[in-house]
Parts: sequence; structure tokens; C-alpha cells
Amino acid sequence: MKHIHFIVNTIAGKGNNNIDIALLESFFNKDEFTLTLKPTSYKKHAIKLAQESVLEQADIVVACGGDGTINEVASCLVNTSIPLGIIPIGSGNGLASNLNIPKNINRALQLIKAQETKRIDVGQLNKHYFFSNTGIGFDAQVIKNYEASNERTIGSYIKATIKSLKKSKKLVQVETTFNGKTIVHKPFLIFISNSNELGYHLSLTPKASLQDGKLDILIVKKISLLKIILFMFLMLFKRHNILKGVDCYQTKNITITQKNKRLFQIQLDGEFLLIKKPSIDINILEKALTVIA
Repeated sequence: MKHIHFIVNTIAGKGNNNIDIALLESFFNKDEFTLTLKPTSYKKHAIKLAQESVLEQADIVVACGGDGTINEVASCLVNTSIPLGIIPIGSGNGLASNLNIPKNINRALQLIKAQETKRIDVGQLNKHYFFSNTGIGFDAQVIKNYEASNERTIGSYIKATIKSLKKSKKLVQVETTFNGKTIVHKPFLIFISNSNELGYHLSLTPKASLQDGKLDILIVKKISLLKIILFMFLMLFKRHNILKGVDCYQTKNITITQKNKRLFQIQLDGEFLLIKKPSIDINILEKALTVIA
């Protein structure tokens, strides 16, 4: 008998996801599976529910939501033998897209029922895990403004991007150390990725892999507004790396230190986060999570 726990973000997909016990029981035979449905009630509730599922010895824990919900659930399953299932009903769904998990709920449930798994790498920033990407600079400001809008649409991302562009001149000096070298600069963006997709089929690191044991780094130096617009246009065609001042690297770990501040504003799997430390250490944990994909 397999025990499957479904943790559902009740406001993902505008709250119209139709994931209920009746739907789940139509896919999973009662003689083979025991089903538990756990709806979230507040932000970060999925963490508590996933921790309880681990203690309750669930055989599979399924995150039903977007990249934020997936991060909360998956973080509780790192370095365990419990597979993560995903039903992508959020806005971006970057990790699910990278794993070829369909947005169609019925097809995603069929995939979970088949129980085919793979091990993937996990990014770690200080004590926080990420599965798709993290970053400081422009992308963190976009996420900050996006969350403040209380809307979850591509239009909201565009509005948040435009708002962030207006404040893009206020850059912070940092010291970035990786692969035995140190760069002191005021970057427009430092983007560290484990996955090759942001969501909405956009990518800053198209060559990134969930299974190569490396992090892909994109550093965009201080650039003009015109060049920023050109960068975004080229990103649509995955050609942004041809611009001067846009550098790509691979590494297993990276340290970023702020010289004049003790507070990092970052985005972590599409969620805004404040880190109250002068430096952050980011590294890769190889094959640390089992996913159904």
C-alpha cells in the first residue's frame, strides 16, 4: 500500500485547480494507494505540512502549486528517500517545465501514478535550498515588485520589470568569488541557476542541467538602459550571452559579499527573500532530491 500526500496551494492557478479527493480517487485505486489531501492556509504553510508528511512516513509527497510551493515541499525532502511529485498549477512553473511535467492535471496525475523517478541536484544558499535558480540584483527587484502587485500573470511580471528598470541605477558593490578568482564589481544582475528555465519558457541559462553537478552563473555588469532592453529582447531568443558585459560561468560553489551592507535582497525560486548577513555562500548538492518525472 502506497501512501501519497498531496499538498495543494489553494490560491495557485487563481484557485480554480479542481484538485480534490474525488479527482484523486478516480486515478488511484483504493486497494493500492492511501491518499491524503492537505490544503495550505497561509504562506509557508506547505513547509509545515511537508514536514508532517515526512514524520507520517508518506511514500510520495506531491506539491500542487507553482515554483514557490514546490520549493517549500521539496526542501523538506532533500537527502531523503521520499520522491517529490509535482502538479504544476502556478504561474511560471519553471522546474516542472524543465522536468517535462505536463501542466494538464490529469496527465500530471498519470505521471505520478507511474512512479518513474530520477535524482536531481539541489542548490543551497546558506541554509536555504533552491531547485531552479537564485539571484541578486535586477531579478530580485522584479520578484519583489511582482509579489507586491498581488497578481500572478505574465502581465504582472512585465509591470514589475518596468518598475524595476526605473530603479536599476542603484547598484550595490559586491565581491564575487568562484573557481579560485574574485571579482569586485557593481553588477546589474548575478543569476545562479540549477535549471534551464525561469518559467513561461524563458531562460537565462539555457545550458544548465539538473543533473550535471554544477551551477550555471550569469553575471551582467553595469549596463545602460538601452543595453538592458536589448538584453531582454535577446533573452527571448536565448542569445543574450552575445552582449559585451554578459558573462557565463559554471561552478560548484560561489561566495558573494557586500562591502557596505549587511542585508541581501535576493530571489530564491521566484520568491523574494531578505538575508541578514554580509555574505552568502551558494553551492550544489549533487543528486540530493528524488523527483517523479
